[in-house]
Amino acid sequence: MRYKVVQVTLKEKFIGTGSKNLTELEGILNQHGAAGWRLHTIDTTSGGSKGFGSGDRIQATMVFEID
Repeated sequence: MRYKVVQVTLKEKFIGTGSKNLTELEGILNQHGAAGWRLHTIDTTSGGSKGFGSGDRIQATMVFEID
């Protein structure tokens, strides 16, 4: 079994809810899945706001596995 760790920063919208770049996360999941990797674990950590006019940052860490 081999493992790969991938991190992506999700940028939350300043007004409203939801991430502005969920399509990036979805793309990473689909790309690795198409190559035969399985998502083993996903963990998120809140990074807080990066100043006025920007939303929160969430760091998503994904562990993929392959035979």
